Amino acid sequence: MLQGPHRKKAIFVFQIVFALGLLALLWRIVEGDEALRLLARAEAWWLVASFGALTVQIVLSALRWKLTAGQLGIVLTSREAIKEYYLAQIVNQALPGGIVGDAGRAVRARAQAGLMASSQAVLLERVAGQVALVTVMLVGLGVAVLLPGGLSLLSGLALVVCLIVLGAVVGVVALIGLGQRSAGRVGRVLVSLGVAARAAFLPPSVRGAQIGLSLATALCNVAGFTFAAWAIGSDLQVFTALAIVPIILLAMLVPLTISGWGVREGAAVALFPLAGVAAVEGLAASVAFGLVFLAVTLPGLAFVRNRRREAPAEDDASASST
Repeated sequence: MLQGPHRKKAIFVFQIVFALGLLALLWRIVEGDEALRLLARAEAWWLVASFGALTVQIVLSALRWKLTAGQLGIVLTSREAIKEYYLAQIVNQALPGGIVGDAGRAVRARAQAGLMASSQAVLLERVAGQVALVTVMLVGLGVAVLLPGGLSLLSGLALVVCLIVLGAVVGVVALIGLGQRSAGRVGRVLVSLGVAARAAFLPPSVRGAQIGLSLATALCNVAGFTFAAWAIGSDLQVFTALAIVPIILLAMLVPLTISGWGVREGAAVALFPLAGVAAVEGLAASVAFGLVFLAVTLPGLAFVRNRRREAPAEDDASASST
């Protein structure tokens, strides 16, 4: 059995190979040459609009983290929050699951209130974003199904998604309830998380800001993907995008590949035809979105370089104080 660094390296290699395999399979299924042609003819202005929407999404997400952390005793300036968020995003682009960079964000913010509080702030901030994305998806599904000439094919999907979300909510509530009644470390952690969630989201002074920031980030994410789809010539409709794009984006959380590549494209290829749009356009739109988002996170490289320069100074300062 592989252990330690060798095991991590093997998993990393597997995820790269798996992503490339998925992309190659999709390329054959939906005529990748046509997808490449659509990408080559992409309209620059819509790509710029996608870049802008995703940039705003990162900034708003950072401000949501700042607000959440502040409720848990961790004071961050807007500049610090944005810098750390960019740094986390560039790490998430290189590693699976989209959470490793966020774990680093929690570690670096632990000084003021401890690792537990900083981890809770990061977790709650991410959960708020996913809940908002699911909310947008449910609203979009409802509107798209009810509109004349809407997504009749998606009515079954809407029911399935609603049942899955409802089941997940009930399961999480039940798990927290059972955990809080149990003794030991798990119970204490869940009790602490419940207290942190109430402090982060329920006070009237922050409730509106939390809802507004979360919905705004979700809509910016959907807009970023939709603009990428329009860039390659797709006629994806707005309410249709609200219905299916959140599902495509949530698929990126599956930790089988690097930064969701392959899984996201597979979801787009499967869902675009349900909206009356060609599957090849789903593949091209998803690849365009992935490339734009990668470009959006590139400023994080500057923060990585700055942290490396600051690290020796911090080490020297700590050594001189001992």
